[in-house]
Amino acid sequence: MFKSIEGVSLDVLRVFESAARQLSFTAAASELGTSQPAISQQIKRLEQQLTTRLFDRVYRGIVLTDAGELLLRYVQDGLQSLDAGLLAVTAQQQHEVLQVATDFAFAAYWLMPRLQRFHQLHPEVDVSLITSERDQGALSAEIDVAINFGDGRFKNAEAQLMFREEVFPVCSPQLLKGYTLPLPPAALASLPLLHLRPENRSRWFDWAGLFRAFELQETPSPGSLRFDNYTLLIQAAIAGQGVAIGWRHLVDELLVQNLLCRLGDEVAQSDMGYYLVLPERKRRQRLTQVFVDWLQAELAKYPSASLQ
Repeated sequence: MFKSIEGVSLDVLRVFESAARQLSFTAAASELGTSQPAISQQIKRLEQQLTTRLFDRVYRGIVLTDAGELLLRYVQDGLQSLDAGLLAVTAQQQHEVLQVATDFAFAAYWLMPRLQRFHQLHPEVDVSLITSERDQGALSAEIDVAINFGDGRFKNAEAQLMFREEVFPVCSPQLLKGYTLPLPPAALASLPLLHLRPENRSRWFDWAGLFRAFELQETPSPGSLRFDNYTLLIQAAIAGQGVAIGWRHLVDELLVQNLLCRLGDEVAQSDMGYYLVLPERKRRQRLTQVFVDWLQAELAKYPSASLQ
């Protein structure tokens, strides 16, 4: 009955879908965790099995033929239906697991304190956090949702702004005993500063950038403490070991709890920010939308934050 597609595996169709969607064998290899030659060989074998050309090789890459365009529409619909069917069957027997990628700081200080509310609303969904201190880059195939810091340009993904970068100096109230608040920005030159190592700043404000934003002529003190992640740096600030750059939305709860305090009213802003990042081919649209809707509701509680 299906002699014309005999031997065409589901894996090969997933390879075709990735390469066709991104118009790149290299990008498909990165997404699927294999090599570019392996992708090229599988596409060549598929074209031989179907006895039709799916891609035209051009000077700067590949383009879909008319047959390739037609096949892509059917394959994407089919893969989405298969994913939905598998989820419908497995959801009856076990919790669904949403794969969420973000950095350590956002996970620790914004997402994790709120996840209990998500679980109360959606007890059937488990959230698996995949954290990294560095930029996530291209989303791997298993990621459903990412919350990444950047300028809104993310490869092979759609991005919605959550909130812009907005920072100010913070420290333990104990460190400022004897000082009269608010302090002028120039006071930073005489206080111990806590630094992130350059390779771990992930394009965030550093002290040199904050001094420029505050129009300070002094050079920031090098400080005796440097950290490879923001979570440890904030813990050092809470312990009274120095002044940290506080990210609004990440340190808000720590300010409310009086674990940290602001030195003054000055704020520095940039065009960077945290973005909700969704892969172009959403594996599980219903499950992802549940999380996005909850995230929107959480952001609505803060006037300066919303998905845009």
